[in-house]
Amino acid sequence: MPCTEAEIRDLSGIARELRLTIVDVMAWSGGSHIGGSLSIVDILTILYFKYLNVKTDDPAWDSRDRFILSKGHAAAGFIPVLAKKGYFPEEELKSFNHFGSPFAMHPDSNKVRGCDASTGSLGHGLSMALGMGLGARYQKKTFKTVCLMGDGECCEGSIWEAAMALAHFKLGSVITIVDRNRLMIDGATEEIMNLEPFADKWRSFGFEVIEVDGHDFSALAGALDRGWAAADKPVLILANTVKGKGVDFMENNVKWHYASGDSDLCEKAKASIIKGGV
Repeated sequence: MPCTEAEIRDLSGIARELRLTIVDVMAWSGGSHIGGSLSIVDILTILYFKYLNVKTDDPAWDSRDRFILSKGHAAAGFIPVLAKKGYFPEEELKSFNHFGSPFAMHPDSNKVRGCDASTGSLGHGLSMALGMGLGARYQKKTFKTVCLMGDGECCEGSIWEAAMALAHFKLGSVITIVDRNRLMIDGATEEIMNLEPFADKWRSFGFEVIEVDGHDFSALAGALDRGWAAADKPVLILANTVKGKGVDFMENNVKWHYASGDSDLCEKAKASIIKGGV
């Protein structure tokens, strides 16, 4: 259902707190994939605090909705969301990427409470979502599976094999989201491997494509409502985002795909988030 003004205020506040935590995680861990973590914060916030039907006290609940972070290198953005949701104490984030910690640069479903899939090898997430969607069908379950991908990983052929199968099997239970920030580790996506006409490619594979501002909660809610209502046709939400969103000197700068920072830099980044109100 559409976001109310009160919900948007609450979600915006959660997203702001998460961005501040992501900066802290970069410092605690000695470095992280911060740019792409910041670009997905609003998507993750609305999923976990409005849409996904999960139980933090029972992470393996059989009827829960599933979430797959296909762009697993953005674990520094995803794992703080799980902590904020209540799967484990936020204090534990201070161990991120330390020896013996359950939290690494890529999420491990065997170690991270609330994580449905181990990811990091780009291009694999959508195939896992396909399997979960088929499993739901054969077990007569009604849960949704949401797969969040990076636009850079859409260079991988396995993405398009999964897309073809999702349309063939009419898996409306699987919602695909692309974090379209237009930057990957080596530079601009369109310079490394041109994706356009990106939306039309998904349409030609049999998807309903919804293009939105990936930082607009109202627009995201409208797209997710359509995804949740889908029956026999897969939905692709093309979320236009800004890499490094919220930190003015990181935004749209490929330098911040992966980075580390001392206390001064982190305080500067957090001041930008607070000042910008995002």
